Amino acid sequence: MRLRNRSAYAFLAPYLLVFATFWIWPIINSFLISFQNTRVNPWVFSASVNWGRLFGDPAFYNALTNTLIILVIQVPVMISLATVMAVLLNSPLLKARGLFRFAFFAPVVVGEVAYAAVFRLMFNVDFGIINKLLNGVGIASISWFSEAHAAMLLIIIAVTWRWAGYNAIIILSGLQSIPEDVYEAATLDRVSRVKQFFHITLPLLKPIILFCVVLSVIGTMQLFTEPFLITNRGGPGGATETLGILLYRQGFTSLNFGYASAIAYTMAALAVVISLLNLWVGREPK
Repeated sequence: MRLRNRSAYAFLAPYLLVFATFWIWPIINSFLISFQNTRVNPWVFSASVNWGRLFGDPAFYNALTNTLIILVIQVPVMISLATVMAVLLNSPLLKARGLFRFAFFAPVVVGEVAYAAVFRLMFNVDFGIINKLLNGVGIASISWFSEAHAAMLLIIIAVTWRWAGYNAIIILSGLQSIPEDVYEAATLDRVSRVKQFFHITLPLLKPIILFCVVLSVIGTMQLFTEPFLITNRGGPGGATETLGILLYRQGFTSLNFGYASAIAYTMAALAVVISLLNLWVGREPK
């Protein structure tokens, strides 16, 4: 038995070595860097220079507020939309279900730069198709890239478009695991489709939906691509700057690695706290 264990660990050793070198050590090292003043040469230990600045930095609170606004609005809308999409994709009345499933999942595999460029063209204030459609129903053109609220709405739309289908496929897998006998029994008892959805489907999907919520919370807390590429690095005037953009700006533009590390660990801590809160709220009653 001991020989088998040694052989197993011997096969695992290369992976564990790579994991420790490129994952464990950077995590530990970045935490240590967050307690150093990296604006001087050589770096010196100073526990308050980064963490003290963090809790008094208006830019941090602006980025945190923007991130939480996106989180509070976008995640519930996306999960609700994904649930509806999953139910429709699971319907036996739908023809070519495989094609529709691929179409809903496709945004995830589209290149980030390409889809950001398409969104910038679609929402262009002068010749974008979105403003053309709005003008067609009597609504004035919206300056999506120069108005703060419009830019925030644009980010929420873009993130929802990209990830709703991905979550729908996950929820669809949960739908397909629900036994048909449950619905047949409910139908025999003359339970309407709407009541079946709210009293059978949603309760049985609760663990899957919670899983999607946790993934979405983690993804939103480190949101970077959309505000960086679509609204030009968190514009206008920082209205869509997220914690991910602030981290990038401090770490790779200002080369302030200590402060960037403090921001990164704050993001991770917030993601863990919010995810645990979601799991606690959605826990099964004893």
